[in-house]
Amino acid sequence: MILTDGQLQDLLDKSLAALPPGPDWAVVLEGSIAEGFGNPSSDIDFLLIGRDGADLPTMPSLLFVDGRRVEIRTRSVRQLAEQFTSLEAGAGRPGRLSEDLLNRCQRLLGSHPLRGHALVDEVKALLPAGRLREIAAGWWTHRAQQSLRHAMALDCLGEGAEAADWARAGLVQAVKAWAAGRGETYLEPKWLSLQLDRAGRADVRDRYWALESAAPAGHDADAVHGYLGECLAFAAELGVTGVAWHPERLTVERAARVTTWQTGERVHVIRGRRDVFALGERAGAVWRSLVLGTPLPAVLAGARRAGAADTGTADSRATDAGASDAGAANTGTADAGRLVAAFLRYGLVRLAWKGAGTVTPALPLAAPAGPVTPPPYSTPPLLSVRGAAVSGPDGIDLLPLPAERFAAATMALVWSNVVVENAREDLDGALRRGQWRVAELTSRRAVHAALRGLLSSHGVNPLPADTDLVRRLSLLPSLPGSVRGRAEDLLGRTIASAGQGERARTDLGDFVALVRDTAGADAFPSSFDSADTWRATLELGYDWLRIGTYLGAELPLEEARDLIVSNGVQPHQAA
Repeated sequence: MILTDGQLQDLLDKSLAALPPGPDWAVVLEGSIAEGFGNPSSDIDFLLIGRDGADLPTMPSLLFVDGRRVEIRTRSVRQLAEQFTSLEAGAGRPGRLSEDLLNRCQRLLGSHPLRGHALVDEVKALLPAGRLREIAAGWWTHRAQQSLRHAMALDCLGEGAEAADWARAGLVQAVKAWAAGRGETYLEPKWLSLQLDRAGRADVRDRYWALESAAPAGHDADAVHGYLGECLAFAAELGVTGVAWHPERLTVERAARVTTWQTGERVHVIRGRRDVFALGERAGAVWRSLVLGTPLPAVLAGARRAGAADTGTADSRATDAGASDAGAANTGTADAGRLVAAFLRYGLVRLAWKGAGTVTPALPLAAPAGPVTPPPYSTPPLLSVRGAAVSGPDGIDLLPLPAERFAAATMALVWSNVVVENAREDLDGALRRGQWRVAELTSRRAVHAALRGLLSSHGVNPLPADTDLVRRLSLLPSLPGSVRGRAEDLLGRTIASAGQGERARTDLGDFVALVRDTAGADAFPSSFDSADTWRATLELGYDWLRIGTYLGAELPLEEARDLIVSNGVQPHQAA
């Protein structure tokens, strides 16, 4: 060690003097210095072991003694015995074995005793060193398998830079697994060079460093593929099984608690009943092309066809301006792998290795692996009657609304426009019969409904009372001032003659058109003009009601449940 026993005992005496008096502890030095590594900046990690059965705090006390940082942890014999028992119980499922637990057990077994040697020996005997080697090697092997399989998938999807990085990570994990099997169980990878020197196999050490330094930047697909092949071969030589180049063993599978909802042409994917992702045209086409449970190469081939077909349609204006159809198709083909990779990254689908379950790569001493959550995409308005706004054809955009509020707001948006149509029809009838007061109140009802739809399109939910709607337009700072001005004008009007009624009807029509254009509801059907327009309204409402019912959102009116029961047709026709 870089410190003598005398130096360590002196640091221990000074450290204990700074703490309240305690029992007669057994004491060990843990960490890099105890393992024979370390440098002048390394911490001094003391573990104090007590015989009593009390639960001692996990958090260390941090001291500064003679220019060194000293961390003091405490553990009872019972707590240490429970740690070893938990480690043994989890060893059969290395993918779920806590890194923190493995690290704590390894540090104790690799520690250097300073006081209470008999008690230290008693505690260390709870788990033989040979068994720790097996557990640590299995843990690292599992991680190497996951990382290298993930790199294989990314290579197939054309994500070269990311594939190279994961191949490099898998390489480290494979070598750590090999070293752990030979007694080098210390988890922290930064001391790997010293561990490999000590392992006594210059051939393995030199081969590892040659591959580690040869990692390509990722822009050359052939270079990445070749590098990955070398990493896979070396890992297999080190005893990591199940990582030969067999991309057909990788399958794209359904992810738990992920559902797809399409409204019009917009595809929405809801993750965990909480997060809503809106997909652009090309992303939606690729998503619809996925045949889950099939090998990744087949999934990618279908995604490329879908992406290329969508690009050919979506880029027709660019083609007219001089771009070639082939160029558009190539864009769709290149984007398909990137989009599938993003679906995997966001946890919208999962990757599995045939016969070995889900591929869940993770790096050691880092945050637990899990789906990435991108920053929300927000551009007003957020919602339209056809679906959420997206950033572009390749968008896989997280809405800045929880799923339940997203559903409630879109249902309110649709229902508000139904009320607008109903109020405009009532206004026409009142004007024909000269019912001026009825017309006046009906016009205000239409304005209020239009404003409810406008606020809903921006994600406001629950909605303010009708009396506050105009004032609450201040919640929408990007809204044109003309909307509020026209709303206030129409709400303040009186209708006492045919001339006033006609002007109100015309101005109301212009106002509704302005609001719908702003709120993305310009394509809303004239619900009560005919059987066809009412059917179109029901179909539109049904799409959103299904999402709202699934998420448990409050329905705009109780009668809407009948539309769900009838599968989107009028209840008595369904009966």
